[in-house]
Amino acid sequence: MYDCCPHDLTELESTEALLRHIEHERSLKNTAVQGVDLTAADAEATLTSVSAEDACFLGCTLSDAAEEHVRETGGTVFPGFVGVPFRPYRSSLYTPAELMDGYERGHPETRDETTDARIYRYFKDRKRDGRDAPVMDALAFRIHDHAVDNALRDLLAPGEGAERRVVGIMGGHQLDRDASLYRQVARLAWRLTRAGFFVATGGGPGAMEAANLGAALAPHESEALDDAVDCLAAAPHYEDDAYLDRAYDVRERYPNRAESLAVPTWFYGHEPSNLFSTHVAKYFANSIREDGLLAIATYGIVYAPGSAGTIQEVFMDAAQNHYETVGPASPMIFLDRTYWTETKPVYPLVETLATGTPYQNCLTLTDDVDTAVSRIEEYTPPRRT
Repeated sequence: MYDCCPHDLTELESTEALLRHIEHERSLKNTAVQGVDLTAADAEATLTSVSAEDACFLGCTLSDAAEEHVRETGGTVFPGFVGVPFRPYRSSLYTPAELMDGYERGHPETRDETTDARIYRYFKDRKRDGRDAPVMDALAFRIHDHAVDNALRDLLAPGEGAERRVVGIMGGHQLDRDASLYRQVARLAWRLTRAGFFVATGGGPGAMEAANLGAALAPHESEALDDAVDCLAAAPHYEDDAYLDRAYDVRERYPNRAESLAVPTWFYGHEPSNLFSTHVAKYFANSIREDGLLAIATYGIVYAPGSAGTIQEVFMDAAQNHYETVGPASPMIFLDRTYWTETKPVYPLVETLATGTPYQNCLTLTDDVDTAVSRIEEYTPPRRT
């Protein structure tokens, strides 16, 4: 049976990579060429000099002659998408700068003119009233999210450097910047990053922003983190006019920032992505985003207080740990005893669910940042046999 994209394919994401591959292999068999403009004379001549059998061209720009050659020699050309305000066949994660392109400081109304906002409006318009998106738009959304999956795997894949020990920090988007819990979550992420962990969040405002902020300021002493939180507290809620400008003020004051990951979604696109992560894996499908974010946090997850979205993440994580579907069970740490046992009494149920399972010893309920950090530091993922 013909398989246009076999499992052992080689992915080529630039003209230079394509030319090197053809020069070395003299074949395009089992390759996927993604999002590359191949209309330059040298690229077209090289491409048409070899058979395209079993090659996939995903969203590439081809001349009529080159496209005809690909099809006639056994290759497959997947469509480009006209009029969409995003790149479905992207090869890298987003950055805050890319998403915020179009914003002018001092002009809060321009937050509606950013790349992020335009993509959200496009997505929302095609999913209005719960209807299915038109087929080409639906395909563009799915291909985009698959490309983000690939880029995220590239980011986290072990390379020449040390493994990224990913810890998730989850919590509510409504947490204001002037709340004591915001400062506590920022301090938690600051501690974890200084200890060598790689912080990942849901990428939105509130507790998520606090975590990315704390991670970002890990190269600085604790006084800098307090100063940054004080600056942000002047615009505590994400709907405040100065909300984004205060974040830019902090970024300018502390240009030396550590890496962290944000994994937001246009499903909640009315919330601005926070500006303190270095890598942004933004998805259209919230279900894929939620499951994937929890799955990559192999060194544990800390749950700050949150509402329905955070509680959903708790039970998705519990299911992953219960059945060990993405690896050995890892720590689940609940920050704020009163909240998780009285306000939203989730912890007793999770504790009951965990009885007799591999993750019954992975649960921690605490009010203390030091305890949360210690439980993460003490955890060593078991080796798979």
